Amino acid sequence: MDTSFLGELAGLGTAAMWSFSSIFFTVGGKRVGSVIVNRARLVLAVLLVGTVHWLAFGRPFPTGAESYRYLWLALSAVIGLVIGDSLLFQCYVLVGARIGVLLLSLAPVFGAIFAWAALGEKMALLELAAMALSLGGVAWVVLERSKGADSGREIPRRDYFLGILFGIGAAGCQALGLVVAKKGLDAGFPALSGVMIRMSVAAVILWAIAVFQGEAFRTLRKLRADRRASLAILGGAIAGPFIGVWLSLISVQAARVGIASTLMAMTPILSLPLVRYVLRERVSPRALFGTLVAMAGIAVMLLV
Repeated sequence: MDTSFLGELAGLGTAAMWSFSSIFFTVGGKRVGSVIVNRARLVLAVLLVGTVHWLAFGRPFPTGAESYRYLWLALSAVIGLVIGDSLLFQCYVLVGARIGVLLLSLAPVFGAIFAWAALGEKMALLELAAMALSLGGVAWVVLERSKGADSGREIPRRDYFLGILFGIGAAGCQALGLVVAKKGLDAGFPALSGVMIRMSVAAVILWAIAVFQGEAFRTLRKLRADRRASLAILGGAIAGPFIGVWLSLISVQAARVGIASTLMAMTPILSLPLVRYVLRERVSPRALFGTLVAMAGIAVMLLV
């Protein structure tokens, strides 16, 4: 079997899986709320990723790692998975998956800014130009008022503004979470083990909060009562944290990181036909052009 382009194909597969997961989580979030979606999908993700970890390393959870790794990865989980993903799922509910994944694609821009501020990494002139191009493309899309994905009604101004803020916050949290996670993944620590630690910590925190607020049983009742939402969340967990993460690891291992990252960042492009034909959301020529411009900027940033 020819594996010359295994990494590139895995990168595209990752983007496709993340596109599907955004659709699934949007459907689930509109039915039971973004908080319940985040709680449920983390439990499912822990079970799925834990199974793969068990098959790969002979145990479901990475025990015996240095304490500093747990500390950095736990902090990364709080920033990226507890706060960041909560903001992202609420963004999906308010403005839809298309805008949500486009805003999330700004994570490399925030990552470059955080790396410059925290690690002293310098940015070349071409990188700054690519960043401006990406921000311009995103701004061009989000400044076009959108209609509701499932109703055709215009999204209220307040909801649209909050949805954009949540999406930008999610991108910033994802980037900062990855910068922090890098501290815990140094010296060749397995990425899959890092994913398992982050998912487990986030799941424990969110469910502890649910128990403290008296929301745990309500969450379970709502999931049992809404079979369609439960199936959507299950589909999203399988597509995103399970298959998507697995393919992303294959892509990074088999292809150059810049190429792999660029292909994985194509999620907004691959999401366009899904939101058009699954969520029935209108995709205007302006939205298509702005998304392509933003993705071009991201590609230049990652490949420089």
